[in-house]
Amino acid sequence: MALPVPSLRRPISLKVYSIALGLLALMVLVSALSAHNLGRLSNEVAALEKYYLPLDQQISGVDTLIHQQNVHLERILLLQRLSPGDKASIQRESELFDQRGINADQVVDSSLRLVNEALASTNTKVDRLTLTRLKDMLPVIQSARQDYHAVFRKFLNEAQEGNARSQQIVHDALGRERQSINAHMEKAIVTLGNMSEASAARAAAEEANAVRLNWIITGIASVLGLFFAAVVTRRLVEPVRRLLRGTRAVEEGDLSINVEASSADEIALLTTSFNSMVAGLREKERIRETFGQYLDPRIVSGLLDDRLASAGGEKKRMTVFFSDIAGFTGLGEQLAPEGVVRLLNRYFTVMSEPIREHHGIVDKFIGDAIMAYWGPPFTGEDDHATLACYAALDQVARLERFRAMLPDVLGLRRGLPQVDMRIGISTGDLTIGNIGSESVKGFTVIGDTVNLASRLEGVNKACGTRILIAGETRQLAGNAIEVRALGSIRVVGKSDPVQIYELLGRGGQLDPAMRELRDLFEKALERYRGGTPDEAEAMFRSCLALRADDGPSLAMLERIRYERAHPDARAPDNVWNIATK
Repeated sequence: MALPVPSLRRPISLKVYSIALGLLALMVLVSALSAHNLGRLSNEVAALEKYYLPLDQQISGVDTLIHQQNVHLERILLLQRLSPGDKASIQRESELFDQRGINADQVVDSSLRLVNEALASTNTKVDRLTLTRLKDMLPVIQSARQDYHAVFRKFLNEAQEGNARSQQIVHDALGRERQSINAHMEKAIVTLGNMSEASAARAAAEEANAVRLNWIITGIASVLGLFFAAVVTRRLVEPVRRLLRGTRAVEEGDLSINVEASSADEIALLTTSFNSMVAGLREKERIRETFGQYLDPRIVSGLLDDRLASAGGEKKRMTVFFSDIAGFTGLGEQLAPEGVVRLLNRYFTVMSEPIREHHGIVDKFIGDAIMAYWGPPFTGEDDHATLACYAALDQVARLERFRAMLPDVLGLRRGLPQVDMRIGISTGDLTIGNIGSESVKGFTVIGDTVNLASRLEGVNKACGTRILIAGETRQLAGNAIEVRALGSIRVVGKSDPVQIYELLGRGGQLDPAMRELRDLFEKALERYRGGTPDEAEAMFRSCLALRADDGPSLAMLERIRYERAHPDARAPDNVWNIATK
């Protein structure tokens, strides 16, 4: 029975692709955040490089130039005090003072242009508030420096005129201007330094944030990746483990297993296929069990597996077995139909067990008879005769157990029927294969060996025995069995005589009393075959002295009496012609 095939809504490739896509998305997020942080870091570095550090250098340069002007002023003051007549040196220091002032103004102008450039920049974000304050400071510094320069000139003029009082007043004013410009310069330098330090701190913070964020995102990505990988792996591995457990259960013979398909991927398809396979095996096993009640399970298996599908048949040396219930016709008249069926069902159950236990094939039930056979391919080439004999001995051994079952089987406590059995076994060439019409066939054996086994089963009645085997069976079984030779017979439908033996037991397991009886009987048979029936008769009577109900001895005495009464009845070759089937 075909099971519904699940749809592939979530194939394994999609699950793996989803994990990869999720990790890729986290990588893109990490890259984006890193790029953002690196952009801010790059902006701070660019602001430092392009504006803050150059401005710091330029303002420091202005400060240096103003300090150089102070140095030139101190030199002029020293020359006026020590060498008032050295006009050339005073003039040279005055010119250098003027040059340093011009240079300072130029640097301030350059700084103003750089500040304006920074404020107008769109590519680099800057500290606009600080730069605006600095922009306001630079003109003040320039103006203070120019005032300082003007007072310096006035001081020189006063010095040349020689007015000491005016010179001192101007000198004091010059000192105040110098203090003023120094204060403005210090304020500008501190402002620039704070701005540069703040920018450097922000750059360091952005770098640290970038590193920290990268680690955080990487950690999150790792945890999420491992989590989803574990979830997907578990969902992939668990169904595979269920399939593995199901496979082991099937290997151990449990065909009731049904693996649940809990996903919608390729494993679900594999699970469905596995369940379909198990369902097929279950159906096949059901067929085996069902038909095993009608045919031997080995034949059913062979036919199902196409190992016994030969239409033409094969010729093989095999052993055939027939058994039936002695006097069954009378039993059928004593019992009601349902009683007969119950008796036969239990009889066939009990008596089929030894056949199967010894690897035989129960071919069919014919009325109260059981037909079975042994041989290749179900047994070895040389052990089928022995196995058939052992099965027959076990059947007879179980006869008492079957008789003990009759009260329960028939529902009777009195008037129970007397049940006995007869068995015939022969060995020879047979044709084995599928035999029948095109629509109805049976796997069976046919040939003279089958007919001989059937006849031997009936010959038991004339010989007073339970189990008769043909000479070829006795020859193949060899020392594995104990037998009693009963001479040769000629059965209906067969012109050639057949040597027959009564099967007594397994090799080496014959009790002394039975061995003595057998040896004496065979000696008596030799006397009979040698043409001395009187001596044979006496010896057969000695056999009855050992066992009063010995069937073969009674049969031979009856045969001798009949031949005395009918001299023409004895065959010249001492073969007993059995006229009945």
